[in-house]
Amino acid sequence: MDRFFKITSRGSTLAREFRGGLVTFFSMAYIIALNPIIIGTTADKNGNLISGLPLYAEWPPVYDEAGQMITETLGANIGMTMTMVAAATAVIAGVMSLLMGLIGRYPIAIAAGLGLNAFVAYGIAPMMTWGQAMGLIVWEGIIITILVLTKFRKAVMNAVPHSLRTAISVGIGLFIALIGLVDAGFVRQGSQMGELGIGGTIAGWPLLVFVIVLVGLVIMWVHRVKGAMLIAIVAGTILAVIVEAVAKVGDSMANPSTGWRLNVPQLAEGGSWLPNLELLKFWNHIDLIGAFSADFKAWIVVIMLILALMLADFFDTMGTIVAIGKTGNLLQKDGNPPRTQQILLVDSLAAVAGGLFSTSSNTSYIESASGVSDGARTGLASIVTGLTFLVAVFITPLVNLVPSEAVAPVLVVVGFLMLQQVTDIDWKDLEVAIPAFFMITMMPFTYSITVGMGLGFIIYLIIKLVQGKASKTSPLLWVIGVMFLIYFMQGLILNWLS
Repeated sequence: MDRFFKITSRGSTLAREFRGGLVTFFSMAYIIALNPIIIGTTADKNGNLISGLPLYAEWPPVYDEAGQMITETLGANIGMTMTMVAAATAVIAGVMSLLMGLIGRYPIAIAAGLGLNAFVAYGIAPMMTWGQAMGLIVWEGIIITILVLTKFRKAVMNAVPHSLRTAISVGIGLFIALIGLVDAGFVRQGSQMGELGIGGTIAGWPLLVFVIVLVGLVIMWVHRVKGAMLIAIVAGTILAVIVEAVAKVGDSMANPSTGWRLNVPQLAEGGSWLPNLELLKFWNHIDLIGAFSADFKAWIVVIMLILALMLADFFDTMGTIVAIGKTGNLLQKDGNPPRTQQILLVDSLAAVAGGLFSTSSNTSYIESASGVSDGARTGLASIVTGLTFLVAVFITPLVNLVPSEAVAPVLVVVGFLMLQQVTDIDWKDLEVAIPAFFMITMMPFTYSITVGMGLGFIIYLIIKLVQGKASKTSPLLWVIGVMFLIYFMQGLILNWLS
C-alpha cells in the first residue's frame, strides 16, 4: 500500500490519509443536500422534475392579473425527487472518488459540480426534457474523455498561463459565493440591481437562520474546527426545523418575501426512509438522441450547449487540480500534478457517470484542499472519502429537511477559500492581469462560469495580438479563443440561420 500510493515518499502516514479523507468528506458533504435543491426542484420544458414527476398541478402554470402564480406546486413530488437526487449524488460521488484514489492516486474527491448543475438546471432543462439535458452531459463527458485519451486536454493545461489558471479558480469561487447569497435571499433583486435582504434589511426567520449559520461557520473556520461545513449544515437544519415548527413560516410561494426560499425544513408525511435509488436505473431516464432533431438550427443550439458544458468542465477541473497540488506541495517542475493523465481521465469519466445517473456532471472538488491542508497527500484519502459517501447514501432521505438557508453559508465560505488563490496572480504583468480581472469579475456578474472564462481568454489573445506576440502564443489557445468567439456570437449565428 505504501509503494502503491507513495505515502511515505510524499511525507504522509496512514493516519493522516484517513483523517484527511474524512475532512474532505465533511467539507463537501453539503453537495448531498445542495444538489437536490438545484437539480431536484426545477422543471423541464414539459413541467416535469428530473424524476419524471410533474412539478405543477397544471401545466403550463396559471397566473393571476397581478402576475402571481396561482397553480399549485406539488410538494410531495418535489420531496420524493430530492431524495432520489440525493441518493444518486452520494452513490456517484462515492464511486468516482474511489476511482480517483485507485487510478489517479491523488487526494482529490469527485462529486456533482457546482455551477455546472446550476447551468443544467436553469439554462438547459427549460429548453428540453430532463432526459435530453442529461444526455447532453453524457456526450460532453465522452468528448472530454476522448480529448484526454488523445492527450489534448493535458496539452491545453500546459498551454494556459499560470495566472489564468488561478483566475479561473478565483472566479468560480466568487460565483459560488454569489449563488449562496442569492439562494439564501441575502442578496436579492432590488429597485436598482441588487440589495441586501428585504429592502436593505434582514427580515424574516429564514434570513436570520442564514446569518446565524454563516456567523457560526466563520467562527468554526477561524478556530479550524474539523468538519465545520457539515456541522454548520446540520446545526442550521436543526435550527430551521425548530423555527418552522414554532413560527410556521411556509415556503416562498405563500410568503414571497419571508418564506423559505427553496425548501421548507419539515419531514414529508409518509414515504420510506430507505434511500431511493430510482435514478440509478438510467435506461429509464436518459435520452441520448432526443435533443438532436432534423432542424439545423436545433443542431446548432445543441452543439453550443455541449460546447458550453465542455468548456466549463474542462477548465474548472484544470484550475482545481492545480490548486490542490499547490496546497499540498504536490506539483512537479512543469506545474502539473503527478499522474495528470490518469487524474483527467477519471474526471472525464465522472462527467459521463453524472449524466447517465442524473446527478449532473461530476467533477473534481476544490474542497479537497481542506483534507490536503489536514495532511492528505495520496489517493488513499480519496478512497476514504469515497467510502464515506457510500455510507452516507443511507441518510439521504433526511435531505428533505435541509433548507437552502442552512446550506448557502457553506457556499459563501467555499467561495472565500477559492478566492484566497488570488495572491498567486501576477497583477503587475498586465498581459495576464487584465484577462484575469475579466475572468474573475465576469463569472459572478454574468452568473456564468463559461462567460467569464471565455471573455478572459479572448482578451488575453487580443492583447497578445496587438503586442505582436501572436506567434509566441500556443496554437491551442487560439483554437480555444475561436471556440469561445463562436459561443458568444451564437445569437447572431442563429439569427442569420433563421
